[in-house]
Amino acid sequence: MRYDFMAIGDIVTEPFIFLKDARVTCDINDEACTISMRWGDKIPYDRAVVCRAVGNSPNAAVAAARLGLKTAIATDIGNDAIGKGDIEQLKKEGISTKHVRTHKGMVSNYHYVLSYESERTILVKHEEYPYRWPAPSPAPRFVYLSSLGGNSLPYHKEIEAWLMKNPDVFLTLQPGTFQIKLGESELAGLYKRANLLVVNKEEAERILGLPEGGQDIKVLLTKMREFGPKSVIITDGRKGAYAYDGEKMWLVPMYPDDRQPFERTGAGDAFASTVTAALALGRPWEEALLWGPINSMAVVQEIGAQAGLLTRASLEKHRAAAPASYALSPL
Repeated sequence: MRYDFMAIGDIVTEPFIFLKDARVTCDINDEACTISMRWGDKIPYDRAVVCRAVGNSPNAAVAAARLGLKTAIATDIGNDAIGKGDIEQLKKEGISTKHVRTHKGMVSNYHYVLSYESERTILVKHEEYPYRWPAPSPAPRFVYLSSLGGNSLPYHKEIEAWLMKNPDVFLTLQPGTFQIKLGESELAGLYKRANLLVVNKEEAERILGLPEGGQDIKVLLTKMREFGPKSVIITDGRKGAYAYDGEKMWLVPMYPDDRQPFERTGAGDAFASTVTAALALGRPWEEALLWGPINSMAVVQEIGAQAGLLTRASLEKHRAAAPASYALSPL
């Protein structure tokens, strides 16, 4: 079988801990926010909800599968109950687990999400698995590469070499924490090979070594595209997103919704993966950009990064109901 969409990256289980006794402080531009809690004390929380088989790449796989694409994931788990739960969850979503590798004597990734007032901070720990690229054959039409552990540089090189031998494969690169720390130099080949690079504004500033906050978005788009990707998207939270394909720069608005977000985890993953899935479904670039915010809108109304992801029929219904004002604006 040739997959339409293959996600590559770590899979995790995440308990969401909903805090009720904390304080968030931001700078004058409502950026660089921090959360504070009492130190050395017992801090009450409201409730906890466990989300299985999540993470940037699994979230993308679920988005693609729900939109009707034949989807697989290449990921690694430990030989434990948590990993088995991840596999079961992927199968429920109709995602092929053929390329999931189970490692004896190792544990599966387990993160903690501190959720407060619709935002969240995630405590992360990526297990250092002995990664190995499965080189699927036939090659999937679209590959979505995101967050991996700190020992995964050789794995990236394997993926890069395979992609160079398969130039027709569309690559979306959504760098995770480790990949961002590497900067552009170590992953230069993947940045250059990417058809689409997706980061948020803060991540773009970190990758470029620029002070966070206050950077001109046109400069960020231009500098990120100089790394070599054909197109770049920079998301910017409630301000929407910005896109550049080398010819036109666009402001992509949020999808209009009168409801307040319940919990924002996964909004960026939903945006990036849905744009990619729309392209895989044959939608033109400018239309694909308008699909992304619809799934982001839906995700933030549910707990976690996957519960709110839409089917294709539901997404197209929202798209048809959008007002005329829901449109791209040139920068």
